[in-house]
Amino acid sequence: MPRAVYQFPKGFLWGTATAAHQVEGQNTNNNWHVWEQEDGRIHTGEKSGQACDWWGGRWKEDLDRAAEAGQNAHRLSVEWSRIQPEPNRWDEDALDYYREMVQGIVNRGMTPMITLHHFTDPIWLMEEGGWENSMVVERFDQFVRRVVDALQTYVNLWVTINEPNIYYYSGYVEGVFPPGKQSLSAASTVAQNMVRGHAAAYHTIHKIQPSAQVGFALHYRRFLPKIKWSPLDKLMKWVADSFINRLFLEALVTGRMNLFGGFTRIPEAKGTQDFIGLNYYTTSLTGFNVSARDSYFLKESYPEGAVLSETGFIANVPRGLFHSLTWLHKLGIPIYVTENGVEDSEDRMRPQYLIEHIHQLWRAVNACWQVKGYFHWSLVDNFEWERGWSQRFGLWGLEPDTQRRIRRPSVDLYAAICRENALTWDMVERYSPQSIPKLFPE
Repeated sequence: MPRAVYQFPKGFLWGTATAAHQVEGQNTNNNWHVWEQEDGRIHTGEKSGQACDWWGGRWKEDLDRAAEAGQNAHRLSVEWSRIQPEPNRWDEDALDYYREMVQGIVNRGMTPMITLHHFTDPIWLMEEGGWENSMVVERFDQFVRRVVDALQTYVNLWVTINEPNIYYYSGYVEGVFPPGKQSLSAASTVAQNMVRGHAAAYHTIHKIQPSAQVGFALHYRRFLPKIKWSPLDKLMKWVADSFINRLFLEALVTGRMNLFGGFTRIPEAKGTQDFIGLNYYTTSLTGFNVSARDSYFLKESYPEGAVLSETGFIANVPRGLFHSLTWLHKLGIPIYVTENGVEDSEDRMRPQYLIEHIHQLWRAVNACWQVKGYFHWSLVDNFEWERGWSQRFGLWGLEPDTQRRIRRPSVDLYAAICRENALTWDMVERYSPQSIPKLFPE
């Protein structure tokens, strides 16, 4: 068998991603804290609590581990409710602390990528109607201005909003995120305001920092019809793809949002991307099911024979990453994989998942597409939203009660990839020998 080396270009960013509420701990002034207090909202009634205790200072040791493992970048988010705890009050101490964290990333030889909105909103904002109220665009713009003014010395890569499609779908269609609504009308309003919020943030960042690179992070889930020839399954695939994958992105490309056959013009949003962030985890099959009324007759499943994560949440379908990169490549702008990973407390599936997805990433890089970096989700186990502590995505494990970090084998695998800036035969043979026939066919 050929012992090839899949080499990445010089300057490629290798990092991990985190989000404020999931790692900081004792974050009590946002909508997710309120959500966690309500019965039945979080798996087994768990709460984020200390999370990974980053607000208590443990970000330092975790970023030390990342730097020691060869990572040259880190993506984190800032918490709006800490920086603006009340409508007319700004907490300069919180901004100073984020400045220290970002400077800490730079001092460790890593490039920071900062996310300005990652699912959480201040309680006061939700009391005003949140993203259903058009005033949120101005509120968000003011917040962005404060953060960029404070951090621009250290940051050139800005993600305005993380997974707006998941925010409006999970919070306003499924109802599993706050505010727990199930209303297509509300979801449509939120989607429009998030497009306007992104556009306002984009223009503000460039006024403050003309050289900045600004984008958003899209959760992309590849959908395939469960029965290829079924018109109804194809229809479900089209509906899911349109609402989840295309709606927000196409508004930034065209300046108009296609909402259930009607167009809303948002001209200020057109062309407001210097790069696109891609969050890819898995691929789903879509089927029409007359009994699935709560999900608008859409029934999802995974491809037959796909390896599933320990709770069945993710299927290992690496080609879906290449497919998503193929689609985004058509935009003609740089692409960063801003999240990719799998929940795996025993670290049995993660090495295979990581190796096979990075191989698909290399295929895109080898085609000379503008793929500039990869951020694995995540550096350390963290509080996974409505799923609580039931899913473990970290390269490093975490015992929430003791805050003890647990080194998993994938730490060393990812470190080898980062240091070599490549995926090699020896890595595959050591960590995932079952992947050899896929990566190194005879």
